[in-house]
Amino acid sequence: MGSRRRRSGSFSFMEEQPEEKEEEGELQWPFGRLDALGRDELRESAYELFVACCRFSQGSSGRAPPSRHLADGSDAGAKAGAGIMSATSRVKGALGLRARLAPMRTMANSGSPLTLPSAAGTALSPAGKPKQRPMTSAEIMRQQMGVTEQSDTRLRKTLMRFLVGQVGRQAETIILPLELLRHLRPPDFVDSNEYHRWQRRQLKILEAGLVLHSWAPCDRLNSSGLRLREILTASELKPIDSSKHSEAMRNLCNCVMALAWRYQNATAVEACHWADGFPFNIHLYLSLLRSIFDLKDKTVILDEVDELLELMKKTWATLGINKMVHTVCFTWVLFEQYVRTGLVEPDLMGATLAMLDEVANDAKRPERESGYVKVLLPTMASLKAWAEKKLLDYHEGFEKGGRIEMMDNVLCLAFSTAKIISEETSSNASVGMLVKHDTGGDADDFSPRNCVDRFIRASLKCAFTKVQENGNGKFDSRVVDEEDPHEALIKLAKETEELALLEKENYSPLLKRWYPNPTAVAVVTLHGCYGAVLKQYLLKTSVLTNELVRVLHTAGNLEKVLIQMAAEDSAGAEGGRKGILSEMIPYQLDSIIFNLIKRWVDDRLRMARGCFNRAKETESWNPKSKSEPYAESAVDLMQLAMMTADEFFEIQVEAKDELGRELADGLDTLFKEYCSFAASCGSKESFIPALPPLTRCNQDSMVAQLWKKAAAPCTVGADRGLVLVCRPFPARGDSTSNHRHTASRGTQRLCVRLNTFHYILGCLHTIDKSFSSHCSPLPSHRHFDGAHSSIHSVILHVAELAAYRLIFVDSSHSFYDSLYFGSVYHSRIHPTLRVINQNLTYLTSVLTDPAQPQAVCEVMKASFGAFLMVLLAGGSGRAFTRGDYDMLVEDFMSLKQMFLGCGKGLVAEEVVEQQAEVVEGVLALMRLPTEKLVEDFSIAACEASGLGRSLETVPMPPTTGRWHCSDPNTMLRVLCHRNDDAANRFLKKAFELPKRR
Repeated sequence: MGSRRRRSGSFSFMEEQPEEKEEEGELQWPFGRLDALGRDELRESAYELFVACCRFSQGSSGRAPPSRHLADGSDAGAKAGAGIMSATSRVKGALGLRARLAPMRTMANSGSPLTLPSAAGTALSPAGKPKQRPMTSAEIMRQQMGVTEQSDTRLRKTLMRFLVGQVGRQAETIILPLELLRHLRPPDFVDSNEYHRWQRRQLKILEAGLVLHSWAPCDRLNSSGLRLREILTASELKPIDSSKHSEAMRNLCNCVMALAWRYQNATAVEACHWADGFPFNIHLYLSLLRSIFDLKDKTVILDEVDELLELMKKTWATLGINKMVHTVCFTWVLFEQYVRTGLVEPDLMGATLAMLDEVANDAKRPERESGYVKVLLPTMASLKAWAEKKLLDYHEGFEKGGRIEMMDNVLCLAFSTAKIISEETSSNASVGMLVKHDTGGDADDFSPRNCVDRFIRASLKCAFTKVQENGNGKFDSRVVDEEDPHEALIKLAKETEELALLEKENYSPLLKRWYPNPTAVAVVTLHGCYGAVLKQYLLKTSVLTNELVRVLHTAGNLEKVLIQMAAEDSAGAEGGRKGILSEMIPYQLDSIIFNLIKRWVDDRLRMARGCFNRAKETESWNPKSKSEPYAESAVDLMQLAMMTADEFFEIQVEAKDELGRELADGLDTLFKEYCSFAASCGSKESFIPALPPLTRCNQDSMVAQLWKKAAAPCTVGADRGLVLVCRPFPARGDSTSNHRHTASRGTQRLCVRLNTFHYILGCLHTIDKSFSSHCSPLPSHRHFDGAHSSIHSVILHVAELAAYRLIFVDSSHSFYDSLYFGSVYHSRIHPTLRVINQNLTYLTSVLTDPAQPQAVCEVMKASFGAFLMVLLAGGSGRAFTRGDYDMLVEDFMSLKQMFLGCGKGLVAEEVVEQQAEVVEGVLALMRLPTEKLVEDFSIAACEASGLGRSLETVPMPPTTGRWHCSDPNTMLRVLCHRNDDAANRFLKKAFELPKRR
């Protein structure tokens, strides 16, 4: 701010936000933003408020002698006429500031804009020139705030006119911008543009104080606030009519008065609220406080500061400021000026520290206003953040000898502000969250010891980084970019030792006031920094070389020096040497080599993990090629795994069995995850049709009668005179007779998964053999037992899925949907066998040889299951008699024979016979007479429910889905599909099952 030229005109017309951050550099602005008002606008409005408050404080009625200055009524104003008011200012003396040795401020009486000519005329000196007189405090204030004489005269005259008849009225009951708008007209200004800018500023001040930053929150839909904004918008292009009886002025007065006095019922003191809202009031007050600095030497405070502050005090009531808030603001202004002037005046820093003591005392007082914390905490947080930023890199900020004293002051600033924040947080729990958010830490972290520890570590890290960069601005450039990184690391070790000695000699003596062993903390930090670079270098080294040995030797010497310095500094400290030295992780060759190899292993496992992750996103389960009918992602993964195993055992380093086992475990986990991913394709139950409800089979159902009328029968079923059509309904999902006779794409993809699993299994044997020949044998099991077990499990799962999809989806039109539909005689199994055989032939052509036996076996199981579903859960379109038994047995033997003759022994005969036993047992039930079947069912159902052989009440057996000739539910379903009267009567009497429709 000090370097900017002030505007020569009376009022500036600025729309931009004051650039506190840009002007103050590193110092964060703590008091919020005023988006619509610039700094010059705030300064001019603050001066208007200052003059008005001083005028009202006199209780003037407007009839005072015209030569009397507005501040002459106060004691401070009376003193102001004495030139340099006192040899030493009380405020400056208390703050330890030097006096300003400057000539007495004078001005000509005739040219003073602050006095009016007396009736006797202007006094002249004997030489005929205007008599010089000392400047009053008010005149000094005008000059300091950069207000022109013309603007000041206009303001005073306006206030004089307004004060006529206003005896005893207090400044806090006046809405100054409104009164100025009412009493000033365009002719009072140089031109219309100047008046327009002035009017816009007054309106924006009203908006900021009454709406945007009001004393209490203002509803955005408040009618008065909306009208004020409409007036402000209307004034953008041209000034509003401010004449006394204009409509715009009446609307402005009404909305402003309504907004300013809307809180009157909530306060005991009669006052309007237009300039006391936070942070608007603080912005205005800071504009006044900044005037205490000499315009010629901005590092110096005027000797008249006591009188100026006394006059500023008259604005407190209007701004809603008290002594405690003033103390915080004054502290901020002192430190702000210290930063703006380039940190060249230590007296300003000393004054800031002195004021912080007073702030700390005020903060402990119980009688505090609610708004005090809003000012206190952000200010302290900003000062603390500035100090910490300097201290977190004190090697850069205080590198020269003369700057060490400044570092001491900055430390005091950091600790004082931290203590205030900590005490405020501990006394007010609700403030704790605000402090934690604004300062980025807990109050417990603000102790001097914790802070100094953090400063040392952070600054040493920054200093080490600068040494490492060596001025070229690229991190780790010497280690990465140069042709010989070994020499760079050796040189860096020597420079690190020099940095440790510099810290011990220059900074540690000062820091020892707050921390018992600063040197130890510094060398521990440097030890860790160099260790990090060394580790980074070693991670880029694949083999041990002579250059690497030299680097490790130099690192070992540096470590010895740093450990010795840490031990000497921490010998008498609390906790002893052990506590500090425990932070220094030794540079051990064995661990370095181990970490080198481990890093390589981890990288390869990450590469394999990346390959697996890509497979999850892109794998479509299409064969890689005709010669390689498995997933491409599996080929990539297994080739990477085999290459990793080969390269690992080429590393000629002893004692790597542990890492070999870690590599094997990582690959084993990855193989298991890949298998789980490949097997996550559903369950076989999703392909099995839902069981239809149990019904009684009767010969006179409505369906049979309608079919007899709608379609001619293919032939006559000679069993008990029942006539049924061949295909009463079209196949499921197909309205034509063109059925699929090949496996679907979904089944083909399942076959690719099966091929993939067997491919992985073959590669796994090769990898396992390599590990077993190089690593010490693991006790009682192979390296990849988990993967082996997982693969066998998912092979069975996917084979079941493929089989059930092939039978229940791909072959359903000729199997479950049509077999024995209408009658057994007209819907035999031979067409079904042709479709299954075609699909089996295609299946074996897609599957690799190792995958075929398991897949065909599962197809056999699925076919037998589907055959049982037709017999036991075929729905209302199927009915059986005892006479059908021979045909059913013949059909099942054909189905069984198809699998016995499939390929070259793909399914063993004993496996086929074992699976066929269940079907043959169910077929045997269909041969039994109805009476015998009912009796056996009743006994089985009673025994299964725990009723013994009681046949009085037969319970409904639960559906298990596991068909067997001894299962009561299986017997019940045979009865439900038995097409005779005895079965029909029994089911009606025992369970009241409905008839088929």
